[in-house]
This record gives sequence, C-alpha cells and structure tokens, in this order.
Amino acid sequence: MKSSKFRLIGLFLRGSIALFIISILMAAITALTDMLSPQIICIAVDQVLLGKPADNLPAFVQKMMNAVGGAAYLRDNLWVLALLLLLVAVIKVLSQYFFRVYNTKAAQTLTKTMRDTLFSHIEHLPFSWHMKNKTGDIIQRCTSDIDTTQNFVSEQLTGIFRIILMLILSVCFMFSMNVGMTLIALIPVPVILAYSLCFHKKIGDGFLECDENEGKLSAMAQENLTGVRVVRAFGRERYERDRFFAHNEYYTGLWKKMGRTMSRFWSVSDILSGIQIMLVVVFGAVFSVKELLLPGEYIAFISYNSMLVWPIRQLGRMISEMSKANVSIDRIAYIMDSKVEEDRPDAVPADMNGDIVFSHVSFAYDDCPEILHDISFTAKAGTTIGILGGTGSGKSTLMLLLDKLYDLPDDGEGSITIGGIDIRNIQTAHLRSHIGIVLQEPYLFSRTLAENIGIRNDNLTLTDIRNAARAAALDETIENFSAGYDTFVGERGVTLSGGQKQRTAIARILTENSPIMIFDDSLSAVDTETDAKIRKSLESRFGAATIFLISHRITTLEKADKILVMDHGRIAEEGTHDELKAAGGIYQRIYEAQSMTSEVTGA
Repeated sequence: MKSSKFRLIGLFLRGSIALFIISILMAAITALTDMLSPQIICIAVDQVLLGKPADNLPAFVQKMMNAVGGAAYLRDNLWVLALLLLLVAVIKVLSQYFFRVYNTKAAQTLTKTMRDTLFSHIEHLPFSWHMKNKTGDIIQRCTSDIDTTQNFVSEQLTGIFRIILMLILSVCFMFSMNVGMTLIALIPVPVILAYSLCFHKKIGDGFLECDENEGKLSAMAQENLTGVRVVRAFGRERYERDRFFAHNEYYTGLWKKMGRTMSRFWSVSDILSGIQIMLVVVFGAVFSVKELLLPGEYIAFISYNSMLVWPIRQLGRMISEMSKANVSIDRIAYIMDSKVEEDRPDAVPADMNGDIVFSHVSFAYDDCPEILHDISFTAKAGTTIGILGGTGSGKSTLMLLLDKLYDLPDDGEGSITIGGIDIRNIQTAHLRSHIGIVLQEPYLFSRTLAENIGIRNDNLTLTDIRNAARAAALDETIENFSAGYDTFVGERGVTLSGGQKQRTAIARILTENSPIMIFDDSLSAVDTETDAKIRKSLESRFGAATIFLISHRITTLEKADKILVMDHGRIAEEGTHDELKAAGGIYQRIYEAQSMTSEVTGA
C-alpha cells in the first residue's frame, strides 16, 4: 500500500494502537510455544529414550537438562517432560486467549474510530460534494469498506508478526537439525510466493469491480426505499424490481467470477503446499534410514515443516486479502481526501443585521453552463424581498450562495456582502446560525414532530415549539393527531402531506429569531388561506428580520418591499408589486394569468 494509506490507517489507529501491540505480543508468545513443543518431543525421543548424545542441542538446553539430572534422570521421570509439555500448552492457551480478547477490543475500537472519523468528515464536506455522490455508495463506504479494512488490520496485519516469527524460528530450528533437509523444504517457497504475487493485481481488480457494483446496488435500494411512495404511485414496482434484479444478477456474476479466480488460486496453492509436505516426508524418511536424521529430529522436522507451510499459505492469503483491503482503503480515502469546508484565516463573526448586497454575481455549477449572469441588487436590513421566476431561472441558486452552501469562486469579480463584509470573510458556522432557511424540498428526520421542530435548539420548551407551530399554521393540525407533538414522523416525513412537511420546516426556523430568513418556494404545497396566515404571522413576528420569499405565486409576494423577477439567470424586472403590475412586463403577464385562474377556480 502507498504511504498515504499507511498514514490513513495510522489516523484510524488512534486509541487502539496499544491494544494491537498487546495482541501482537500475545501472538508472538503463542508462536514461541508452538516452537517449543516439537523440540521437547525431539529431546524425549532422541536423548531420553534412545540415549543419543546431546552434543547437537543448543548449549542452554544442555545446561537445563544437566540442572535436572541429565537424560538418565529424565528417562526415569518422564513426567517431568510431560509436565513441561503441559506448562507450554497452558502458556499457549493463555496467550491465545489474551490475543483474542485484546485483538477483539482493538478491532472494535478501530471500527468505532473509523466510523466516527468518517461521519465527522462527511458532515463537514461541501454541499456540492454531496450532490455529486450517491447516498447509497457513501453508506457502502462507511459500512462494508470499514469492515473489510478492520478485518485486514485486526486479522492480517497483527498476524503478520506471528507469521514472520514462525517462519524465522521454523527455518532456524530446521537448519540446526539438518541443512540439506531444510533446503529441500524451502524449494517450493519462492514458487508459492511468486504465484501469490502474480494473482495480487487480478484479485485486486476483481474486488474493486465487486465493491463498486455493491455500492451501486446499495444506492439503488436506498433510492427505492426512500422513494417508495413515488414508485407505488406511478405503478413502477415491476420496472424497479426488474432493474434491481438485472443489476443484482450482474453483481452476483462478478462474485461468481471472483469465486472461480480464488478457487484457482487456492487450489494451486494447496497443490504446491502438498508437494512441499511430500518432499519433507519422503526425503526425511530417506535421511532417517541412512541415519542422517535422528527419529526425534524427523518427528520435529515434520512439525516444523507444518509450521512453515501454514505461514507461507497465510502469506498467500494475506496477499489476496491485501488486494481486497487495498480497494476498501482507496474508497475510504476518497472520502477522507475530499476537502472539507474551510473558512479563510481572517474570517470573522460579523454582524448579520446589515444590508445584503449582491454585486455582479455570476455562477456556474461544476461542469455546467453559467446559471447566474451579473446579478446585482440590495436587500435593505429588515425588508422583505420577493423573488419570482420560472424553473431554472436561478432563484434557489441565489439563496444557496447566500448561505454558502455553494461558494463563489475566489477569482471571480462578483461578491455578496452583509453589512459591508464579504460573506467569504464571515465564519461559515456563524453565518448559517444566523440564517433560517426552508429549502425547496424540506427534509424531516425519523423523529417526533416536536423533535423535528426544535432540532435547532435543545433548550426549547414545548411552549416555544407550539408558538413556532402556531406561527406556521400547524398547531391546530398537530393537535388533531392522536399523539400530538409526540407523533412520530417517518423517514423523510413520509407520514405527512406535502403542506404539513413544509409547515413543519417553516416552524423549525421560526423557533429562533434569525436576522435573515429564506423561504425557498416553501409555501407551494399550502392553500391560499394558510399561505396568507403564515405571511401575516411573519409580518407580526419578524418585522426586523430580512426575509427572502421565493415563490411562483404572486399573492405570496405582493406585500414584499421589493420583488425581483428572474429570467434565464438575470434580473429581468425589479420593483414593488404595484410598480411591476403597471410595467407591462413578465410580472404583469404572470399576475393576469394567475388572477384569471383564480377567477375560474373561484379561489
């Protein structure tokens, strides 16, 4: 993996590194105990039972044997060797137990840290980033990819120390017993490692394709679950089901293909490992017959070879798992490498009660034609600005720029100022905390109505919430619900009508007296009478606030201090209701058309 990936893993390992170190130490102790048991059996057979000289044993082992009375004493007291084997087994069991305990704790701590870090980072990514990335794919990266990375770190990276230690010790013990046999045992090792490396890229590419398509499948499921009402309303169940089945079939095919690749990989790896074991058994028997290898050494040699085969096979598995983890870490790194919103170093918490001035503002979304062209106007503090225009005329974009959900380019000529200060020089958190905004598509969380209304402030009382709901013409409706303000709102407000969702979102921003308020076509789903009630409430409650009303309905805008008429990203007309009605332009035509419709419908 690249160094940047190691730095990313290092970032995630905060809080769990000590636990992983302890688990690695326990794994090392386990490896040492695995090495000791064959050596004890070798001594028991060759030196104790067969009476062979102990000259070929390490000096410290000879001293230990002499300290307990030598081979003769051990021959008469075999229980000492049995007790020693039991002691080694107990140490191994304890070390394995503590390895699992600390490794599990470390793995779960790592997972928590990864989730917390990713969630916090995603929360601070620009609005434009979220618009370009599908929710289902983001969820996939924050769940499945985190699990894959955690499994690799906890199971593979911690195990590599034990594997390396076992490889080194096994080879050392084997060389100490018979150099020729050791060289024979090592013949297949380079072949196995080279074979594993050859499969590394192929496996990595396969896992990448599988992971990306799992993200697409998750995004498809998420869209259908959140948009279930639309699917059912238009009778598109069969179409969406067939679409899902087709992609699921393709996704399943990718995993079948990966299964065939992995089957070939492990089958050949097993054959090579089997050949290695066969070489050791056959040549070991030949060496024993020719008395080049003692019986106890032969038994120990087979044990050490088994320990050699396991780490080599694990290294092969580790390479394949590394391919999978490499893909997941890349996908997580994509999120972590995405730049979060940052204020300028000299950004200040400015006074938000001043005039708002748009000066020669032009703007285009990424890879799109320019949508705003040289927009200039002034919203005096405490006034109400109405914005009227057709779909795609740039009305909502103006407000998204004001709230810094999209940023004006630093190298552009245009600017937006509040009280004379460019919003690019105002701290983003401060700016947004003083702007109340109801977006075109209000979003409600899976909580109670009271929690949704009071989401901006945890210290609000039920009275505060009811006053805000009353101002949004929602209190009476809520009281008709059996659970009142404790009524649970389904995901994205699915249990409420469009007008109820809009009024809940309006009530949400009315809980605080923000100096700037934006209503982005947020009264489109309410009837004319309710629209009038809400506007009257706004006039009485927030006379000092600067209010932006975006609407297609002229009755919503007619009492505004100034009305802007947008047309193809430009301000086509500007003035009061009476001025624009008499000007004979776009506004007058819309007014006459809506007045005629009202007369026909009797509204």
